[in-house]
Amino acid sequence: MPDNRLANRIDQLVKRFEREDVNLHGFILTVDGKEKANAYYAPFREGQPHRMYSISKTFTGIAVGMLADEGKISLDDPITDYFRDWLPENPDARLLRLTIRDMLRMATCYRWTQYREGVDENWAMPFFTGAPTHEPGTVFHYDTGCSQAFAALVKRVSGQEVIDFLEERLFAPLGCKDRRYWLRDPSGCCQGGTGLCMSLRDLHRAALCLLNGGEGIVPAWYAEEMGKKHMETLLQTNEEERYGYGWQCWRTRVGWAMYGLGGQLAVVCPDKKTVFSTIADTRLDPFGVQRLYNAFFEEVYPWIGQEDMEEKTLNLTVAALPDRAEYAVAETPEYRFEEGNPLELRTLRLKDDCLYYENARGAVTLPFGRGTNLQITYPGWANEPALASGGWVEPGLLRVRCWAVGNAPCGFDMLLCFREASVTVQCRKSYDPLTVGYDGAATGKQVV
Repeated sequence: MPDNRLANRIDQLVKRFEREDVNLHGFILTVDGKEKANAYYAPFREGQPHRMYSISKTFTGIAVGMLADEGKISLDDPITDYFRDWLPENPDARLLRLTIRDMLRMATCYRWTQYREGVDENWAMPFFTGAPTHEPGTVFHYDTGCSQAFAALVKRVSGQEVIDFLEERLFAPLGCKDRRYWLRDPSGCCQGGTGLCMSLRDLHRAALCLLNGGEGIVPAWYAEEMGKKHMETLLQTNEEERYGYGWQCWRTRVGWAMYGLGGQLAVVCPDKKTVFSTIADTRLDPFGVQRLYNAFFEEVYPWIGQEDMEEKTLNLTVAALPDRAEYAVAETPEYRFEEGNPLELRTLRLKDDCLYYENARGAVTLPFGRGTNLQITYPGWANEPALASGGWVEPGLLRVRCWAVGNAPCGFDMLLCFREASVTVQCRKSYDPLTVGYDGAATGKQVV
């Protein structure tokens, strides 16, 4: 019989996620080529595409490495050699000195991403027309525009969008058969730093390939070098981001990781031949992805390699808000808000576990499950899937949380404090166009 201490640690991992209210959608753990555990949190399911956010950067970087391996580019080439037609009349000399290698390690000449979502049509072009702030190759600044420029580079050099390039050279050879797609900028180019949508198991399969030296699919030299520390990141705010940066991926306390906004992770631990991959939406949590790192490294990692275990499959559900049913109120009066309030609310009322309100998007409804998640359409946005849960905390105090679960996982958390003739609504949100108007507080008076 196998020693199940590791299985017990995985149980502790799950309990910790529950205790810390982590909005997890799924995880997979593989040790020495053997899958030990996989879990999906309903309504998320195996094989379902999920927005990977900045994990897109790692895959775009792999495409750049493949082009270098084929001799079509050199990592020491100035990036401007490939975009002379996009340069201003008198380009800054610092931009002209910026190499592809420096871009891989996020050591560009910019402090900020240059393109403006919702303003620029071609997101790569501003990378070549912006105003540099410092000498390239010197310090780390996280720059999604750099990865967008890489997507444009792949397209120029190969004649293919990065998703089509990788489909032929990476995903198909790996046997990745789940549906995947890549969100585009308005010009039609793949969003190289943020737009890849793919399944957890295909992400995990790609991470295993890299752990195994590229398996003859990714160039071995690139698979070996990408996870090494190529840039110091000592001034980063997040604890796990201070171990350094590789080539479009992060160093961690014992290895390296592909990391995307909201808890998309593929943590690669070469010393124990381990990959731990997750999909999640931790953006509303002030501690964010650090909870995932800490839970894995403290609850599971120390026990890896000391024993074996049978494969464990977990069927779970996305965490919902708790509910104190004894405090529930079935219906409230209608409340009216003054113009100019931070939430842009006009009216609000509660009836039968559904909020009806008017805001900047007009009249919207927000049904929610008490103590459970209800699958709904995101309030005010047609065709945007969402989960909503709610719970009474104490007499007169209701909490409602709504997660968007489509191409842009995000959400808002709302407290409603009902008094005799008023309601005060307090909201916080994760940043996205979907969540505009859900940050701040406002008080409405009962309509007489």
